[in-house]
Amino acid sequence: MHDDRSLVEARLRRVLDERIRPAVYPESVPLDVAVWHAPGEPVPVAEGLAAEPEPIEAGTRWGAPWGTSWFRVTGTVPGEWAGRTVEALLDLGFDENMPGFQCEGLVYRPDGTPVKGLNPRNQWVRVGTPVAGGEEVRLHIEAASNPVILDYHPFRPTWLGDKDTAGHEPQYTLTRMDLAVFDETVWQLVIDLEVLGELMAELPADAQRRYEILRAVERALDAIDLQDVNGTAEQARSRLTEVLAVAAAPSAHRISAVGHAHIDSAWLWPLRETVRKVARTTANMTALIEDEPDFVFAMSQAQQWAWVKEHRPEVWARVKKAVAEGRFVPAGGMWVESDTNMPGSEAMARQFVHGKRFFLDEFGIENEEAWLPDTFGFAAGLPQIIRAAGSTRLLTQKISWSQTNRFPHHTFQWEGIDGTRIFTHFPPVDTYNCSMKGSELAHAARNFKDKGRARHSLAPTGWGDGGGGTTREMVAKAARVRDLEGSPTVVWETPEKFFDKAVAEYPDPPVWVGELYLELHRATLTSQAKTKQGNRRSEHLLREAELWAATAAVRAGFPYPYEDLDRIWKTVLLHQFHDILPGSSIAWVHREARATYQRIAAELNGIIDAAQRALAGEGDRPLLFNSAPHSRNGVAAGGAGAEQVSGVVTGSERPGGGHVLSNGLLRIEIDGRGLVVSAYDLDADRETIAPGTAANLLQLHPDFPNMWDAWDVDAFYRNAVTDLTDIDELTPGADGRSVRIVRSFGSSRVTQVLSLPPGECRLLIDTEVDWHETEKFLKLAFPLDVHAERYASETQFGHFHRPTHTNTSWEAAKFEACNHRFVHLEEPGWGVAVVNDSTYGHDVTRGVRTDGDRGATTTVRVSLLRAPRFPDPETDQGIHRFRHALVPGAGIADAVREGWRINLSERRVTGAREVAPLVTVDNEAVVVTAVKLADDGSGDVVIRFHEAHGGRARATLTVGFEFAGATLTDLLERPLSEQAPDQDGGRIAVQLRPFELVTLRMAPR
Repeated sequence: MHDDRSLVEARLRRVLDERIRPAVYPESVPLDVAVWHAPGEPVPVAEGLAAEPEPIEAGTRWGAPWGTSWFRVTGTVPGEWAGRTVEALLDLGFDENMPGFQCEGLVYRPDGTPVKGLNPRNQWVRVGTPVAGGEEVRLHIEAASNPVILDYHPFRPTWLGDKDTAGHEPQYTLTRMDLAVFDETVWQLVIDLEVLGELMAELPADAQRRYEILRAVERALDAIDLQDVNGTAEQARSRLTEVLAVAAAPSAHRISAVGHAHIDSAWLWPLRETVRKVARTTANMTALIEDEPDFVFAMSQAQQWAWVKEHRPEVWARVKKAVAEGRFVPAGGMWVESDTNMPGSEAMARQFVHGKRFFLDEFGIENEEAWLPDTFGFAAGLPQIIRAAGSTRLLTQKISWSQTNRFPHHTFQWEGIDGTRIFTHFPPVDTYNCSMKGSELAHAARNFKDKGRARHSLAPTGWGDGGGGTTREMVAKAARVRDLEGSPTVVWETPEKFFDKAVAEYPDPPVWVGELYLELHRATLTSQAKTKQGNRRSEHLLREAELWAATAAVRAGFPYPYEDLDRIWKTVLLHQFHDILPGSSIAWVHREARATYQRIAAELNGIIDAAQRALAGEGDRPLLFNSAPHSRNGVAAGGAGAEQVSGVVTGSERPGGGHVLSNGLLRIEIDGRGLVVSAYDLDADRETIAPGTAANLLQLHPDFPNMWDAWDVDAFYRNAVTDLTDIDELTPGADGRSVRIVRSFGSSRVTQVLSLPPGECRLLIDTEVDWHETEKFLKLAFPLDVHAERYASETQFGHFHRPTHTNTSWEAAKFEACNHRFVHLEEPGWGVAVVNDSTYGHDVTRGVRTDGDRGATTTVRVSLLRAPRFPDPETDQGIHRFRHALVPGAGIADAVREGWRINLSERRVTGAREVAPLVTVDNEAVVVTAVKLADDGSGDVVIRFHEAHGGRARATLTVGFEFAGATLTDLLERPLSEQAPDQDGGRIAVQLRPFELVTLRMAPR
């Protein structure tokens, strides 16, 4: 037989495109359309419905960037259509290739009842089936003219990302607004042919099954009268029945489809637009659930559920009904799908606390999976946080984006820093926007790395990023491949049912230890520095506010601000979303974030001040309030008392230029260029700075990645570097403890103050950058005379080690990585820490000197600023302030302590009395991360702590108030079934594994 595959396949494509798909709607009549453009921000639904619109015709431009237009469409169903199915086709000017990334709409009935959302892949509204003829149709569309930011020429700078700079030029052309007859038989034929054509293309060229499908398709095409598709569609479908009925092989890969609409809580749109995106998507999904009995939809991010409840109560009622039926499923148990690299320990815990509690309070549902398909890598401390919140499973897809190394598993156990393991699945379909295409399903089956041991995978199915969700076409395709030879089998299931099956069939999967590093999007650790600073400072202000408010509540009857703290925590958690905190959103998002963090800081400082004054009382005694988990200047952790400072700092000129600072513990030499050429540890009699090098070295790189400007920094950025050694000014401080350095470069200016505190072995570096560069990367370098094959990087509730070498591609790919408050490296007996108050990105490299002692140099470089132009063309322009410290002679305990010190400054208050801590710990390896009152308003005191040094620890907690027993709890402050802690009066003995996390709850008497 002659091979005519390409001939038949080409015929199928053309007939589908030019004859069959157009015949889905064989008859149509135009609707009358009128529009009212809201003058500013979106208006309430009632106002939009009541507004008086003006006529508009198809072909008219509409919609200023970020505007809202209310369309009213009216018409009458022709009498001759009686007995048929009729739909309104409402095309606002969509590009079908951009669902979620352009204009959208939510359709209402005249009484304000929401019907469904409109997007490029969902433009229809059912009018009736069957119609009687003569029905009056009246619909209202709340249409958002969101501009296209990421278009066919991606990553080009645009001013459309902020309403203040976007202008007023209409963005869209109103296209089709019709009533049309919907021919379901033709629509079903389209699905039949699409499924078979897509399946056929994935089968081997010599497979029997491929030719059986080919001939069946050919027979179906022969049966179609191209001048009467509607009259012959049923006959064509009948010729496909047999080939569609052949069951899948018993060994076929099995896919659990989960309806999904990954909605970025902000990205190429502002937060307020996400509120509406969620409403449109949930309206669509509840409507689809009513139409499709097998369909199941899962939605994560409790914040998005809360938005629906608050802003769209009519949609919320439909959501609650679908949840009760088990068809609309809360997923993930987090407040938002946050970044997991940069949030601090408590913030990461609170993501689960607030997320899980919302679903429990609203629905009585607690799910076991963390759902983070699009997050940019996963910190090594996350598994025990997931487990401590009562969850046991994790789903993500993003690691498949890694540029260098392919992850070896799709289903595995992920082990965190404390030994906790979480059952983890990466969908091999390699997308969280699966559309049930044959190519996607075939890829999932071929790609699945655990063949022979497991056969189940999950496919998040529906348009995402900007929302939209699953379509009726996807559901129809899934029905055909439920059990179809040549295809993986597909069944709609909840995440819980998928994981139950996956765990049952693969009880002993392989183990991956340590962070799940994404070999992409590394620059998200640096972009939008003020957003990152706002997050870090908010986290520490929240710690202070909870600590002092709880202490004042127990000691002085202070009214604990439960509602205020709950609201502020949720705001901070929202801004940890994986396109806000990483700095990858439009300018509007980050402009609002900066203002939000300022408001939060003012409010939290007010709470802290009020609580401290309640504790201190009226008086003139100077008191130091110590919020850190370590004693400081003679004041206990979590207490307040008289400050004790000892030590003297001397300053002198340095021979050859520059200055010398010394405090008896550390001698710092700053040369005439303002660089640190010596940091001598006097106790250890040891130099910190590598010979022939200088620290506090600012380095500037070109930074123009191949794509994803705000997200990526590519390895080639290191090929060119400019050391910023020219100096405008070098001046010793009047106090003799500091040196001020001023430099200019390009269009920017840097002012640094290097200072040496008395009695402390640390050099403080305060850096102010007036930044006006474009596509540049600014680093701060510390070349250290340390031979280290690995270094410690702080993460949630502990730290972990990364190699300094690049022996394999896995190590080489980690050329930019995340730390929290410190990095630490050491030789046996002596080490160095570099601590920070608000930066995350860094790199650590090693080299061997070729002259002199041939010793090793390990260089730590802190990432300060970038200047990408997409999606915000003015990223980080302006003034930034950073604080870092170099800590010679530091062990890991010193690194932990100094990391807290630089982030939690002392507060000085005058009052009448000292304040004893609510709890003290006799082992500095046990670090208290939270002291607060229980979220349920009971007045119970909750203390959270962990082992921070990486070893086993015994400690005694001394409680500074009378209490009725201590209870071990999970993160949600619910009692655990494990044995109660050993208690002797007000003392509690604990034994902790390395990095173990513990939460205790106590009821004051």
